[in-house]
Amino acid sequence: MTTVDPDGGAALNAPVAPPAPAADDRLSLSHYIYSTVRERIILGQYPQGSRLPEQRIGEELNVSRVPLREAVPWLERDGFVHSRPRRGAVVTGWDAKTIDDLFDVRLSLEAGAARYAARQVSLGGPMDALNRTLDEAQRTVAGGDAYAIARTSTAFHEAVVQTSSNELMVRLMQSISGRITWLFFLTSGLPADEAFHDHVLLRDAIASGNERVAESVAYAHIERDRQPTHLAMRDRMDA
Repeated sequence: MTTVDPDGGAALNAPVAPPAPAADDRLSLSHYIYSTVRERIILGQYPQGSRLPEQRIGEELNVSRVPLREAVPWLERDGFVHSRPRRGAVVTGWDAKTIDDLFDVRLSLEAGAARYAARQVSLGGPMDALNRTLDEAQRTVAGGDAYAIARTSTAFHEAVVQTSSNELMVRLMQSISGRITWLFFLTSGLPADEAFHDHVLLRDAIASGNERVAESVAYAHIERDRQPTHLAMRDRMDA
């Protein structure tokens, strides 16, 4: 970079410091770390109850510990890790209460969202998100990939909430959707075709515009899986 001598002399060639990393770039890196670590937790690469291996993650992703530690609070917020004194971040474990807590929240949130989604559709609101995610879910069920099925099943439930047009409900759903995917994956032995059939029924109930029917179908669909989920998780839960 060329600068002018303040005394009016010849131009000076001053060295230029490299630009600092943009805040957006560092945020994007932390989001990448968050999504990668979250996926590895879901897939069991970082087991429940184990200490999050910061050094190993940093080496595998070729990142420093700074963006990694920025991602940890997001993982904790979304229920994937919790901090323990002198142990750092520890991967969350599932037990009977955490399963019931998630089901209870889903019943309160998603059944209400289905009701309001039907209302929006009756007023001319779009069904695009529901139809698109249902089509994608059908393809993944046919493919048999457990993780893909878990993700597309969650995406359908997110689409129900999105169709409600309630922004607060959408934000609340975002905070639990990762845990829903995690539990869906851990219980992938449950019949995926039955869940897909329920999704078709729920889509049709919302399309009818009948709020009470949509709400009751959503409630029945979620609650029906509670006991089978507990049974499927018997060998995966903390004592």
